Amino acid sequence: MNQEKILNMVDHTLLGVASTWEEIKQILDDAMKYKTASACIPAAYVKEAAEYVNGKLAICTVIGFPNGYNTTAVKVFETKDAIQNGAEEIDMVINVGALKNKRYQEIEEEIRQIHKACDGKILKVIIETCLLTEEEKIKMCEIVTKAGAEYIKTSTGFSTAGATFEDVALMKKHIGANVKVKAAGGISSFDDAEKFVSLGADRLGTSRLIKIMKNIDTNTGY
Repeated sequence: MNQEKILNMVDHTLLGVASTWEEIKQILDDAMKYKTASACIPAAYVKEAAEYVNGKLAICTVIGFPNGYNTTAVKVFETKDAIQNGAEEIDMVINVGALKNKRYQEIEEEIRQIHKACDGKILKVIIETCLLTEEEKIKMCEIVTKAGAEYIKTSTGFSTAGATFEDVALMKKHIGANVKVKAAGGISSFDDAEKFVSLGADRLGTSRLIKIMKNIDTNTGY
């Protein structure tokens, strides 16, 4: 798989707490240059970013991030606000504590409500695999499928670990036909990215691949 095709599957990401507009703008410029699937940025920058890219790039943002324990009402409001401001993709974090308490119906209903608030835009559900047992990961594959979200996503990148090959393979095995997998966190090379894709990932959350490309371009004079 060539680098261009891999980059087309990337959500180029900057979610650091101290991210400035200049840094966000650089992320947007790079994402447009290398034709990534989207740029994933903090909600506070969505409106400005959507105006800046003017339809040339999908803007993605995060909801209930990074801990996921906001109430459903808060997450729904965040989602509606982000969509109104120009977000085309939403990455939400589940309430991991609710999952460990086996409140499955509550989690499914939250995803359904947020999906409805997306108003036809793409919803990715972050389950934070590093905090889950295999049984919990499989259960979330079932819940996300039933709730109708477009993607299940491994990680926020802000917890104890990111995506693993094993988790992506497991999720691909247990999701429904209409659900895709996003691997995020710790994807540091094109070889890693290609392996994740071969195991079933349809989207990759990372900023490192663009950094690699920029280094290549600098060294070759582009």
